[in-house]
Amino acid sequence: MTKKYKADRLPEFDMAQYLKSSADIAEYLRQALEEGDPGELAAALGHIAKARGMTEIAKASGIKREALYKALRPDAKPRFDTIQRVCKALGVKLTAEPVHG
Repeated sequence: MTKKYKADRLPEFDMAQYLKSSADIAEYLRQALEEGDPGELAAALGHIAKARGMTEIAKASGIKREALYKALRPDAKPRFDTIQRVCKALGVKLTAEPVHG
């Protein structure tokens, strides 16, 4: 017999809890980039920053913490320089490769 749960009683999913290693972070970021959705990329960077500590990432990137939360929410469209600064603070880099066929 399958146990049923009410949706409002389920715990909220927090991706940041699953980003334990640099490999986890790189793979998550790779998948977000592959989607091609700016909001998805912003949200992924937000989850990664949360996993690493938003206050520390804000200091390292030179962006105020409140502004960082705003720039990295799912519906945001951050400027490229913001993405670059956050990536540098996270210790990751964006790379390009040719698309085949």
